Amino acid sequence: MADTPRLYFRQILAGMDIAEDDPVAQQMVNFVYLIGDRETGEAVVIDPAYDPQAMLDILEADGMRLTGALATHYHADHVGGSLGGMAQITGIAELLELVQVPIHVQATEAEWINKGTGVPIDHLASHSSGDTVMVGEIPITLIHTPGHTPGSQCFLVDGKKLVSGDTLFLNGCGRTDLPGSDPEEMYRSLTQRLAQVPDDAVLYPGHLYSEKPSASMAETRQRNVVFRPDSLEQWMMMFS
Repeated sequence: MADTPRLYFRQILAGMDIAEDDPVAQQMVNFVYLIGDRETGEAVVIDPAYDPQAMLDILEADGMRLTGALATHYHADHVGGSLGGMAQITGIAELLELVQVPIHVQATEAEWINKGTGVPIDHLASHSSGDTVMVGEIPITLIHTPGHTPGSQCFLVDGKKLVSGDTLFLNGCGRTDLPGSDPEEMYRSLTQRLAQVPDDAVLYPGHLYSEKPSASMAETRQRNVVFRPDSLEQWMMMFS
C-alpha cells in the first residue's frame, strides 16, 4: 500500500531522536508516533512519553500542529508516570501542561491511566473497539487488543499502517505475566482481533526489539513465533 500524499507519519525513537540524554529512554527503546494530515496541518501523537516538548518542536518544524494524543495502554513508558518506583517518566500530564488536546484511550484503560498519570478521567476521551479518530481526513481505526493489559489497543492508520504498542512486535508479543495481563486474551487479539489488518499493512511496534523498526504484516505473520500455534491450547503451552 502506497502512502497518500497527505498522510504525515513519523516514527521517533525515544533515547535517540528525542530524550537523547535520558538513560531510561535509552534502555526502554520506546517508539513515539506522529501522524497527521499534511493538507490541514493537524496531527496526533501516539504514546507521548519522555519528552513532550521535543515532539511539539518536531511538529512545528514540519509545519504541523498537535490536535490530539492516543495511548496504546497505561504503562508509564507509553503515557508517563512511575516506572515501577524506579523512575518517573514525563508523558501525557506534562503534554497537557503545554497544550490542551484530547487524550484518546480505550474505555477499559481510562481508570488505569488516571491512576498512573494523575490526569483526570474527564480529560480522557474513552473509546470502544472499532471507533475511528479522524486527523484531518486521515482515519485512525482503534482496535481493542487485550492481553498485555486489559485495555491495550492498536491503531490502524489510513488502512495502511498498524501502530501496535506492546500487543505485537516484529519478533514476539507483549508480556502476559504482568498485573492485568491475560495470555488467553493475547492469543485472541493476535489471531482474531488483528485478523482484520491486511497482510500488506506495515507493522510499527511500541519498542525497537528487533533489527528493523517495521515490517509488513505478511512478513510478521510468517516469521513471528507467536503465530505458529494452531490452537489456544498450543499457545498456552508455549507462551502462558
